[in-house]
Amino acid sequence: MPAAAVPPAGGREAEARLTLDYLLRRMRSKQDFPALSSSITRVQALSESDSDSLQTLCDEILQDVALTQKLLRVVNTAHYRRAGSDPIRTVSRAVSLIGVAGVRNLALSLVLLDHMHDQVHALQLKEAFLHTVMAGTLASELSVSPNEAEEAFVGTLFRRLGWLLVCFYLPEDAEQMRALMRDASQGLSERQAAEQVLGVRLDELGDAVATQWGLPESLRACMRVPEGPLPAHSLAGSPERLHWLASLAEAATDAMLHTPPAELGQALERLQRAHVRALDLQPLALQDAAGRARKRLSELTQALNLSVPAASPAERLLDTYYVDAPHQGDAAVPAPVGLGSVDVDLAETGFTDLGASDTVTPALDPIAILTSGIQDITNTLVESFRLHSVLHMVLETLLRALDCRRVVFCLRDARTGELQGRIGLGEGAEVLKSAFRVPLTVAAGTPPDLFTAVCLKNADTLIADALVPAVARLLPRWFTTHIDAQTFLLLPLMLKRPGQPDMVIGLIYADKARGGSLQIDDRTLSLLRTLRNQAIMAFKQSA
Repeated sequence: MPAAAVPPAGGREAEARLTLDYLLRRMRSKQDFPALSSSITRVQALSESDSDSLQTLCDEILQDVALTQKLLRVVNTAHYRRAGSDPIRTVSRAVSLIGVAGVRNLALSLVLLDHMHDQVHALQLKEAFLHTVMAGTLASELSVSPNEAEEAFVGTLFRRLGWLLVCFYLPEDAEQMRALMRDASQGLSERQAAEQVLGVRLDELGDAVATQWGLPESLRACMRVPEGPLPAHSLAGSPERLHWLASLAEAATDAMLHTPPAELGQALERLQRAHVRALDLQPLALQDAAGRARKRLSELTQALNLSVPAASPAERLLDTYYVDAPHQGDAAVPAPVGLGSVDVDLAETGFTDLGASDTVTPALDPIAILTSGIQDITNTLVESFRLHSVLHMVLETLLRALDCRRVVFCLRDARTGELQGRIGLGEGAEVLKSAFRVPLTVAAGTPPDLFTAVCLKNADTLIADALVPAVARLLPRWFTTHIDAQTFLLLPLMLKRPGQPDMVIGLIYADKARGGSLQIDDRTLSLLRTLRNQAIMAFKQSA
């Protein structure tokens, strides 16, 4: 692995390197850290290619059922869904509606949250998580373009990575730092407290971990706290703008957490004035962005069943009460209830606390997932759509509904006339899809293999146990060599052509590892056929 990203040589630098190495060893010894590292690396390192990133991102998310369910809950909040639109029921449609970068950013946030289940330090972890996501959300709200918003969110999110890791993996050191910062006699900043307790700055720790994760230099640059004073000129078009935007978002989030509500408006006004020229801020831009970010964060906590105690600092980040700080106490200002906003105790709304209960994955309901997926695809087919996206939604719905190991979509090749694997989801499917080669012609006197026969007869087929001799002798060599599943489902796609013979255009394949584990009742089969017919309809409309 790359070395920790701190300057070599020098007394203080050498000591910092030793401290970093010690901290990283301690974190690696924790069971969750390697899993967190690999998840962050895979999600962040996605290709920028539209088709590849859609498939790769969806496949990565779908491998984690809990993450999939949380992501779908979040994208159905008011911020992401258009008013009056139907619920978003598949990850594929979420990507098509809010973009690869938007879903990637949500996934990164949820991956960080998923690795925070320590009950003893739950409140501190929740505060650290909410602080981190609020800063990223605020930076995106202050951005001037969608592209800048995506970069600002991720860069600011990871700006707090060092503190987040210390809170989770080194809770005693984190508590010691908090005590130093609370001690008015010492008056230490977070940076000073970290150097005193850890011997290294938090941004150095975050940069060291980011280096090990292979995060791009552009992201790591945004993670670093800018040195020197805030420029007095406009930073429009300069890479430095993103760095100072992240710093403003962090400072504003600190103010929201630690400033008494009656003084918050003035604190945000001071930050606005200090950054107005460098970041070209419009009047009240920071205050307005803070209100929007607070609303988005509140929707996120509700979607994730994440509660915080009433009157805790973390609650100040949520949209649970109305504060017009500059006019606090004025008789002319309407009370919160008069504005349609009330003080809400999240504990009374039925939201559960962050902990083991939050990670329990509900039992899958195949009928519900199939019905929802079919509705999602129906909504997509009445709009402008990409065929690849619809097919991906079909496979995703099938994968989730039947809890399959993998699913593959095979498409007829115009040159060879055979079916070839084109899209795969699930365990190793992206690699194994290339093994699928289903001929659609049979030489005279040669019996067709199972896959060819199923396609030519247009017969939906479930193989409960591929080891049964009568079945095993019909399996093609490419299947027994590369795939070797014990139970699988085949759904051919037959295109009816008026005045011409029907034509096989594709095949949907789904499997599970253990024989007999794939069971389908009549209701489920009917919905699976509807799903398959939607794929055929997408081909017709595309043509």
